[in-house]
Amino acid sequence: MQLHRTRLADVIEVVPSRIGDERGYFSETFRDDWFRANVADTGFVQENQSLSRARGVLRGLHYQKPPFAQGKLVRCIAGAIFDVAVDIRPGSPTFAQWVGVTLSAEQGNQLWIPEGFLHGFMTLEPDVLVGYKVTNYYDRASDAGIAWDDADIGVDWPLDVDLSLLSAKDRQLPRLADIEVS
Repeated sequence: MQLHRTRLADVIEVVPSRIGDERGYFSETFRDDWFRANVADTGFVQENQSLSRARGVLRGLHYQKPPFAQGKLVRCIAGAIFDVAVDIRPGSPTFAQWVGVTLSAEQGNQLWIPEGFLHGFMTLEPDVLVGYKVTNYYDRASDAGIAWDDADIGVDWPLDVDLSLLSAKDRQLPRLADIEVS
């Protein structure tokens, strides 16, 4: 496995190795001891999966409030996404800054997003399947988010956003300036 640091030092792209031939390939997509030694000394307690049927579906920007904050290891199982992490850690030198990485089934790359970051993605193809491991259990009362188009963050989404493809929840998320992050 290889890792690539993004411009937000704690957000890391993980690229598993592949052994292949004319039939296809084999890839070890996660190994706990390697991850703990090279990326983050944390464990995962839950794995989630989402399917987005249309190209241009935007999901996010989401996070869970403490004490249920989650780190996420995200990968695209089918298709491709533009995956985004936004630093909302109080006092962080990169507060409100974002990074985006294209994750695809073809590349097999993954993105580690630690606690204290917003997460969202946009599908770049139809029928996209995304899987992600999380470091804490989902808690409905701790579920929160920030508007995908918050000007104070300024994510440069790769496709025009079709508002009809946004969830009702994502259409109503507040601005970062209107909440208190902890």
